[in-house]
Amino acid sequence: MDVAYDGTDFSGWAAQPGRRTVAGVLLTELERLFGDGGVKGLTVAGRTDAGVHASGQVAHIDVLADGWRALGDTMVRRLAGLLPPDVRLIAAGAVPATFDARFSALSRRYMYRVTDARWGADPLRARDTLAWPRPLDVGLMNDASARLVGLHDFVAFCRRKEQASTIRTLDRFDWSRDSDDVLVATVAADAFCQAMVRSLVGAMIAVGEGRRSVTWPADLLAAHERASDVVVAPPHGLNLVEVCYPAESDYAERAFRTRNRRDLE
Repeated sequence: MDVAYDGTDFSGWAAQPGRRTVAGVLLTELERLFGDGGVKGLTVAGRTDAGVHASGQVAHIDVLADGWRALGDTMVRRLAGLLPPDVRLIAAGAVPATFDARFSALSRRYMYRVTDARWGADPLRARDTLAWPRPLDVGLMNDASARLVGLHDFVAFCRRKEQASTIRTLDRFDWSRDSDDVLVATVAADAFCQAMVRSLVGAMIAVGEGRRSVTWPADLLAAHERASDVVVAPPHGLNLVEVCYPAESDYAERAFRTRNRRDLE
């Protein structure tokens, strides 16, 4: 399933008792469509935090074969009438049992929007654009970002979880400025640990306004714990825009490799 949502009024992706979440809302309507017991195993490519958006999220479920034959072709249209306006099912299709939305993924790509325009964010984009009160130097930010690309331990930029690796391969990290004075960061990696993208963005904002040197973020890669002076950027500027997968024949192998604990070797 290709899923898009405005994360403003959600407490993140993962279902939580008493809270409105994307998974909770989506699962409720999927069960209404396929019936009790007709849906199992809702799994997502990236568990976004509260307030984070997605235009290219991917998830998978298991449904009974009879239910899919009856409803698969009309699933998108039916859910358009059931889901609230801030979450949409864009597309749905059958995949081999070896597919795993999370572990079969090759990479995730995020974009972060921040503006240093004197008037702040465009009112029509205020829910997905951070308004920054001081000028930002996109050249300095690109210089600092380029130094982080590659295989590193990003523990300084992650909220550490017990037994979870913080080693990631950052494939792309760069910034561009559009004609409306909006700076857009593009960040792509094989995977991200919690708060990693927003921490990277927060570090680059500090560089862009001159509070930190262009070498400071890369110097933090030598840290052995989260850096307390890295500010996590607000969630509403962040959008998961793409998840990439290998060919169908490689789903299982990719999932096996992803589940293995990462190291710098």
